[in-house]
Amino acid sequence: MLRNREVQILLGILLLISVIGFSLTAIFVSVPAAFLVLAVSVLLISCMLIFTKWRYKEIDKLSGYLQQISNGHFQLDVRDNYEGELSILKSQIYKVTTKLSEQRAVLQEDKAKLTNAISDISHQLKTPLTSMMVMGDLLCDKRLDDTKRAEFTRNFQVQLERMEWLVSSLLKLSKIDAGTISFKKEKVLVAPLVQKAVEPLLIPMDIKMQTLSVTSDEQASFIGDFNWTAEALINIIKNCVEHTSEGGEINISFSENALFTEITISDNGKGIAKEDLPYIFKRFYKGKNASDDSVGIGLAMAHSIVTSQQGDIVVKSNKGVGTTFQMKFYKQVI
Repeated sequence: MLRNREVQILLGILLLISVIGFSLTAIFVSVPAAFLVLAVSVLLISCMLIFTKWRYKEIDKLSGYLQQISNGHFQLDVRDNYEGELSILKSQIYKVTTKLSEQRAVLQEDKAKLTNAISDISHQLKTPLTSMMVMGDLLCDKRLDDTKRAEFTRNFQVQLERMEWLVSSLLKLSKIDAGTISFKKEKVLVAPLVQKAVEPLLIPMDIKMQTLSVTSDEQASFIGDFNWTAEALINIIKNCVEHTSEGGEINISFSENALFTEITISDNGKGIAKEDLPYIFKRFYKGKNASDDSVGIGLAMAHSIVTSQQGDIVVKSNKGVGTTFQMKFYKQVI
């Protein structure tokens, strides 16, 4: 404590004042009065030193707390119920510690998600790569007949397309998560939006002899991004097509009111198991009824696109009856 330059200066000033007071009192008053002044000065200086030593101890405790916090002990509570600068400082340290604890929890969660995502991506890419390596070896066999060669070449192309779709979808998801995508805010008419989303799925629906029904409010619109919203609708409709049997029905309806514009997509397929519903929009999640080719990012991407535009999406399903997806684009943030 006494090695502190500020304490040395303060102590020197107090001693100088005490000497001057003692001398002036001895000259102008009396010697006993001068000794009384000296005694009071010594007492005040002693109190100052005791108080300063106590504050140093408190500061040293805070330094120890900060050292523990820097080592990852975020559960420390240094607050007290007293008034003063040290108590205010302790409260501020506690607030910072709480924020650091919350940030650490978020970082650990993000790290776990990243690890799981990398693992899932590796698994999803490994499957088509292994298949392609096997088919590549077979295609190198000169004795392979033309029919088999054409079949393997077609399967090769299918696996390449699957990998391209997977990588493209993951890039889109990562951009949405990173906030690097700037969604447009323009008037979007729902009728042409639905038409664009349905168009690439007409052939799969025709192959499965499925019926498409569209109930529309031609004037329905909302403020959002046309292309990205179409991407979300494509993924949802594609999910309905895949999980609806041959001869099934897919219904799309949309309307607008004073609060929001709603788009509803439903099917009469096999439905989603009750235990899978809370996780249906989690990326890489595959429910009990998911096909072997399912990756589990289509609905996750749709959810991210809709919610990033201040929208909301919910799913209702009854096993063996069908599934309904409801999207709402609000007129204002609620």
